[in-house]
This record gives sequence, structure tokens and C-alpha cells, in this order.
Amino acid sequence: MSTVKLQFATEQHEDATSDSDFVLAHVSDLHLTSLLGIKLRDLLDKRISGYLSWRLRRRYEHRSEVLDALRVDLQAQRPDHIAVTGDLTHLGLPREFTEAAAWLARLGTPQSITLVPGNHDAYVAEAWGETFAQWSAYMAGDDAGAVTGSDDLFPSLRIRRQVALIGLSTATPSAPFLATGRLGEGQLRRLDRLLEQTAGAGLFRIVLLHHPPALHTVQWRKSLLDSAALREVLDRRGVELVLHGHGHFSAATYLDAARQRNLAIGVPSASAIGRNVERYATYHVYRVRRCETGWRLLVSVRTYSLDHWRFVAEDGRRLRQALAQAPA
Repeated sequence: MSTVKLQFATEQHEDATSDSDFVLAHVSDLHLTSLLGIKLRDLLDKRISGYLSWRLRRRYEHRSEVLDALRVDLQAQRPDHIAVTGDLTHLGLPREFTEAAAWLARLGTPQSITLVPGNHDAYVAEAWGETFAQWSAYMAGDDAGAVTGSDDLFPSLRIRRQVALIGLSTATPSAPFLATGRLGEGQLRRLDRLLEQTAGAGLFRIVLLHHPPALHTVQWRKSLLDSAALREVLDRRGVELVLHGHGHFSAATYLDAARQRNLAIGVPSASAIGRNVERYATYHVYRVRRCETGWRLLVSVRTYSLDHWRFVAEDGRRLRQALAQAPA
């Protein structure tokens, strides 16, 4: 695996950016849908607790004006590609998938956006044709054939210039009051092959998933149940970068801490402005460049400002702290 040199946009560099950079924006946990006017019959399962959470708290935190500002700021940053790591919905209702599909269409084309689903999107089991099929163009790999379910899609592989975007689905329905995820043996086997293949092609490999792959990033009830098996694959094949959401806070760690390899970075929700300013709406912009020793990865952090009512540059302090506190 090639060496990856991590730098932050606030650091001083003679040649901070270049036209040869591949620019990737990462957003997650948008929770962009509204549950106003839903019917009682739609809530006769695990969804009742999720609806109450939305009614009492989430609808005040995840704001449409922040999402509008996000779209404007993303377009101003002009990334080559946008990665969305799940939880576009609150309860995974078919009508929410339709609403989210319309929002994605306003953001960009399926060729310029790669999407993987989150646990809220798979809140309970629903028919593929009424739900995830509406997003399949954003989730499918470059060579995807006929798609009838998630088994046909993941892992997905999209190659954009010198970057391989590998999408995983951790979205599975879980019991009430749980928000766990699972990959499964089949997906892990296919991931192993894809990592080997893309390493041989000399690509910068970015794995996208919703749940954090590292231990203790979130509580057990929100964890990726087969994260140990995922880390084994990543340890064996190596990976340049792993991006995730789910925790609604900034996270950064090396999954292979001893050798400072397999960097995993989590981003807060891109739409939330709740009581905790440390979790205000944030997204990341990554600039990937090949260099003599391997790769350079420049990270920019953009956070929503209540003073300016728009996204502004942040110094990456939370990511630096997370890396500094990661186990050695």
C-alpha cells in the first residue's frame, strides 16, 4: 500500500492545491425528509419510536435552510465528486425515498454522486422497488448490470481518474432502540477482491460506508456488528482512506494504529444545528494528489455558521483532536 501523507487545509504549503488534484466532498446523515402528514398506519412498528424522536427533537435539529446552504456551498467548492454516506431519511418510508431522490437530483447527477445507505434508510424492511430502487443510479458501480436488490449493488466500484470509490452497505433493519449495521460474509469477500484489484491498478482507494469501522467510536447499540471482520480485510489488503458517518460527530483514527495505516474519518451530520455546537452541520472536502512517496491527502473542513447563515471554513481542530486521542 502506498504511503498517504495527511495534511489540513490550514497548514501552510507552497503548493496547497493543483488542477491535478481529485476533489471529493463528503456529506452524511442529511435526514433531509419531512414526516409532516404521515398516517398512523405507517407507524405501527419500530417506526413509532423514531417518529416520536423526530416530533420532539430531530425536526428542530435537521433544518431545511441548512440543507439549502449546503447545496449552495457544495456547488461553490466545485468538487469532482460527492460522497453521501447514508441516512437521507428518518424512518425509511417510501415517500421519504421519493423526497430524497428529488433532493439528490437537484444536487447533481448519478455520475457525480456516490451514495451508500444508512440504518435510518433501512429502519424496517420495505419492498426494494418502493425504496432503494429510487436511488439505485447513485449507488450502482460503473459496471452494474440488472439490479433487483442490495446484493446486486454492493460492494460498488466507481473509478474516477486516479481514485477508486468502493461503496459498502451496512444498512440492515434492527430491533427497536438499536441502530446497528452489518456487512455480511458475501460483501466482505467481494470487498477483499476489489481492494486487491484496485491496489494492483495503483489507485487511491476510498471505502465508503455508514457505520464507523473502528471500535468504540459509537455505543454498542449503534455499532457495526461485524466491524472486526471488516478490519481484518482492510488490514490484509490495505486502504488509503475510509469515510463514514452515523456518529454525528467528527471522528478520525488509523485502523492499523501501529503502522499508521488505513485512515478512517467520520463526519458530523450535514444538516444539524442542535444544542451541541461541536456537532453543528459539517462536511469535508478532500484533495487527493499523487506524489513521489505515494499520495498526499489535503483535508478541508466546512461548518455551518449561525452568525453568517452559511458554511464557512473551519480549522480542522476536531479532526486533529480525534487523531491525537486515537489509540496508539
